[in-house]
Order: sequence, then C-alpha cells, then structure tokens
Amino acid sequence: MSGIQRTALVLTIIGAINWGLIGFFQFDLVAAIFGGQASALSRIIYGLVGIAGLINLGLLFKPSTEVERTEPKMNEQ
Repeated sequence: MSGIQRTALVLTIIGAINWGLIGFFQFDLVAAIFGGQASALSRIIYGLVGIAGLINLGLLFKPSTEVERTEPKMNEQ
C-alpha cells in the first residue's frame, strides 16, 4: 500500500469516526476542533476526507493476493 493510500485510509477512518459521533451523539468533532462547519479549515478537512474516500474506492477493486487460494492437493494412492 502506497503512502498516499495509507494517508487516504487514515482520513477516511477519521471521517467515519466523525460521522459516527454525529449519528450517535449529534457532535461534529471536526467542527468543534476547527471552528464550526462553515470555517475554511473545517471545509478543507471535509474536502480532504471526501477525496480520501474517492481514493479508497480503488481498494475495493484491487485484487488481493491474500484472497487468492490454491486448491489443496489430494493424496494419490
């Protein structure tokens, strides 16, 4: 996994945690830290999380070597 993908994954996780806080507790952590939803810094963070989500879409379709499996060999008699 490249550095960009790792960074995108971290930002996506941050976004998921923020959405969980909004859903369960009606608390927007990003807005609380960076001065409200309308502040420029909050909007930048929201935008970066959105871009990170788009980057991570590629992970859904990337073939994984861990998923591939070989058939077990049967004992010949």
